[in-house]
Amino acid sequence: MKVITKARELQNVLNQHNKTQVIGLVPTMGALHLGHLSIVKRAKLECDMVVVSIFVNPTQFDKAEDLKNYPRTLETDLQLLEQEQCDLVFVPQVEEIYQNDVKPEVMDFDGLDKVMEGAFRKDHFDGVGTIVKKLFTIVNPNKAYFGEKDFQQLQIIKKMVDKTKMNIQIIPCDIYREDDGLAMSSRNTRLSKVQREAAPLIYATLLQAKSLFPQQDLGDIQTFVQQQINGDEALKLEYFEIADVDTLLSIKTFDDSKQYRAFIAVFAGSIRLIDNIALN
Repeated sequence: MKVITKARELQNVLNQHNKTQVIGLVPTMGALHLGHLSIVKRAKLECDMVVVSIFVNPTQFDKAEDLKNYPRTLETDLQLLEQEQCDLVFVPQVEEIYQNDVKPEVMDFDGLDKVMEGAFRKDHFDGVGTIVKKLFTIVNPNKAYFGEKDFQQLQIIKKMVDKTKMNIQIIPCDIYREDDGLAMSSRNTRLSKVQREAAPLIYATLLQAKSLFPQQDLGDIQTFVQQQINGDEALKLEYFEIADVDTLLSIKTFDDSKQYRAFIAVFAGSIRLIDNIALN
């Protein structure tokens, strides 16, 4: 496994290989867990060479405190990737990616960025789109892998690739969960004991909401979710939405020809947890 910090060096290494080889990219912000490693395993199976990027991207954080507190565990991350026989790890500094202009590119995602996460996190998806576009330009992968826990992000990246006509296949990867159902996240390590014990209620509530859909009135499902989450003193609901998977718009009525997902964001103290589930 080779660890590279400079974009030009990474490109030089990739250019030395056969052009018929399939290059896979797994973008991460580090603090790796089994969910990340499951994506790396899949990429290893499907690609000739896998690049994992580790970069805590400042332009996608809407709160300076969240950026400051984001877990950084590079030494452990590299050990885990070594065990997975990752080929290349790209670990750039901020100035390598942004030079002297640390701000996001203003992007048009046809409205996919204006709802849910986008409504609560100003300019978040411009930051996400900016770093992913930069990584795509540096690595020029054939395939790029993203977890469905960040389903809205996944759809936005697909939209960006489509609009910019990049020849990159975006591969969605299943949500990887703890034994108690909590979606794996780098932020989980920051939960207190009480918060960690409460957090599985998020997925349990999504499962119950799914069992109610579509027979139950949508407003009643919304009320049920709010009561379930806010009924635990360790948790506070930020939003719950049932949305069309293509438009990400909240639905008013059910159409069995369309696909829907339930999306949720919950605060455990200052720590923000998100999850989602396919409904049909």
